[in-house]
Amino acid sequence: MKKRQFLGRAALAGMAAATLPASQASAAAGNAGPALLTVTGAVGKVNRGRFDPVRDQMMFKQKLSFDKAHAFDFAALAALPAVTIEPTLEYDGKPHTLRGPLLLDVMKAAGASLGDGGKLVLRAVDGYAATVSVAQARAQRYIVATHLDGAAMALGGLGPLWAIYDADKIPEMAAKPLAERFGSCPWALYHIEVQA
Repeated sequence: MKKRQFLGRAALAGMAAATLPASQASAAAGNAGPALLTVTGAVGKVNRGRFDPVRDQMMFKQKLSFDKAHAFDFAALAALPAVTIEPTLEYDGKPHTLRGPLLLDVMKAAGASLGDGGKLVLRAVDGYAATVSVAQARAQRYIVATHLDGAAMALGGLGPLWAIYDADKIPEMAAKPLAERFGSCPWALYHIEVQA
């Protein structure tokens, strides 16, 4: 293991533990690193405590609140089976390789209710939100992308997580102009609310 990589992970894990209230730090003990994705709403596998308006500042500013949640760090997401897609992206009009677990596999890992009538509110760090039905997420094979063109995505770019699907493989989406294909695909994804 590279020394720099080890120190980075250890530092991130320490920062994550320091930013959680005591009840949340022990509940999220299964995560080795800081939470990148918090799933709230109709979830059955809880590993973090309730919303804290002081420690959860971004969520507070976006008027979110919850009693229970499942938090995923990078390792937890990377441990799920990955899928690779190659959509043409609107930013440069070229196909790119995106890899990550299926969105519904992430929801299953959180113990989410996944009836076809359910909805998932996908929220980015800038507050942008898109709502997709469970049926749509299944039919369009949404993924939670962790990698773009073989590299982990950074915050400040399109990452570290991006809810996206392969629009090129869905005829009704491929027929649309590139700028209209990804409105329901927030990059810099950090929160999902499951509405059963």
